[in-house]
Amino acid sequence: MASGFFILLDDIATILDDVSAMTKVAVQKTAGVLGDDLALNAQQVSGVDANRELPIVFAVAKGSALNKVVLIPVALLLSYYFPKAIDPLMIFGGGFLCFEGVEKILHKFLHSHDEEEEHKKSHHEIIATPEIDVVQAEKTKIGGAIRTDFILSAEIIVISLGVVAESPIVTQIGVLSAIGLVMTIGVYGLVAGIVKLDDVGMWLSRMKGMARSIGSLILQGAPYLMRGLSIAGTAAMFLVGGGILVHKMKWIYHAIEPMLHSVEHSVPILKTPTSMLLDGAVGILIGLLVVLCIQLVKLFLPKSKSKANAS
Repeated sequence: MASGFFILLDDIATILDDVSAMTKVAVQKTAGVLGDDLALNAQQVSGVDANRELPIVFAVAKGSALNKVVLIPVALLLSYYFPKAIDPLMIFGGGFLCFEGVEKILHKFLHSHDEEEEHKKSHHEIIATPEIDVVQAEKTKIGGAIRTDFILSAEIIVISLGVVAESPIVTQIGVLSAIGLVMTIGVYGLVAGIVKLDDVGMWLSRMKGMARSIGSLILQGAPYLMRGLSIAGTAAMFLVGGGILVHKMKWIYHAIEPMLHSVEHSVPILKTPTSMLLDGAVGILIGLLVVLCIQLVKLFLPKSKSKANAS
């Protein structure tokens, strides 16, 4: 009886160890989306009255948690009944990450002036416009943030599912649940801290001595922190997206394999940095190709519409 109990404890410890190890791998592979999720959600709250920042972050966090409640069971069912669909979904997710990265960099060139003005209004001015109902405006902002979170969450869960696809179902549940908690509590906790940096800096700057200097540094550094998060998130999107494509599309891996072997034999210490650079280069190229294809489709769509109207 006692031996059976200790065997059960050993099994539980083994499962927890596997969950911990695979969760770390999943977090590394999803770092690009997590970084972009963090920067994007912090930007979503910009332009909101200071007293409403935390309630809006909390509302989006609740919506994000509901997204995970829907997405994780769907991912597990997919892994159990349609395991062959995981690799195509990962390839799609990796390609979408690369597309998002390029689209983010080239946003000003890919969108018209009118679209830019509408984007600015919806993200920065809607709350501050007196003639718009504030409650409805907040609901619109929260709804848009939750929809964005759904897409990013789906990408993260699909990537994480690829990490644990060959593991027992208990390990899969543990890893995806842990990732869901990290995404929701970690990301939105940091978002809450970031949006309140200005208030903390202002509070400290009213004090004396070292606290005042720290407050001034926070006020000066907060805008640069947001820019840094955005840049780091974009770079990580190319690294993660490109890495997925390299490992899931054999022809891409075979194309860069000779370079990796050459570096490994000549300067072994540079193998990992070279692999990351190649992953990033693949991510940029694939993202550019996807953006190019979408722009070509957009060029032909107005013509086809006009022909349809003419007929």
